[in-house]
Amino acid sequence: MDRRGAIQALGLGTLAIGGLSGIALAQQAGGNVLAAGFKDGAFVLPPLPYAPDALDPHIDAETMTLHHDKHHAAYVKGANAALDALREIREGKRDAGEIKRWEKDLAFNGSGHVLHTLFWTNMSPQPGQPSDALQAAINRDLGSLDALKTQLSAAAGAVEGGGWGILGYHPMTSGLLIVQAELHQNLTVQGLVPLLVLDVWEHAYYLKYQNRRTDYIAAWWNVVNWPEVSARYEAAT
Repeated sequence: MDRRGAIQALGLGTLAIGGLSGIALAQQAGGNVLAAGFKDGAFVLPPLPYAPDALDPHIDAETMTLHHDKHHAAYVKGANAALDALREIREGKRDAGEIKRWEKDLAFNGSGHVLHTLFWTNMSPQPGQPSDALQAAINRDLGSLDALKTQLSAAAGAVEGGGWGILGYHPMTSGLLIVQAELHQNLTVQGLVPLLVLDVWEHAYYLKYQNRRTDYIAAWWNVVNWPEVSARYEAAT
């Protein structure tokens, strides 16, 4: 299956953060970031862009290794299984009555793969600062960088169970929005292009922070890769 065939198989409404239309925009905004997560008709696990201990002391090496090598890899496996099952349904090898199950699996695992692929590059041992263009958008739409941090931290901290806090750009409003995502695909805004994503599933922080999600979120701001976020914003606009 080629890339176009895989996108058609996924369907425009199956993945979160705006369905596939949003993911196509995210790929444009992320450049080769998301391209590294899909090759030869299948989802693949891209390597970490830095050593597992590069974000110490804010995020420890053991957490990074387990998070990437086990949890993210499981989403890749699940998304590919869903793609295969949906192809077999189209080919008449599976009962079409299974469609809801596999579309649901694709939404969950595919969105998990997309968000994690962005998440690794959202962080860096050299975090930098927002570009002038992104800073101007932040000031216009959210008040200030401190106000952005306050809202995104609160949104991520208030996610019920596992999920994400997300800063995104919305083409309809030509502006920035902050949203929550429960699991990987619920409570999002269709069409939103994710620029900065914060994973608050327990596997992202529990080894170091236990149940102190708020402490993890506060520490995470020290490793935000603002040049990468700025590049996504400028590409999306």
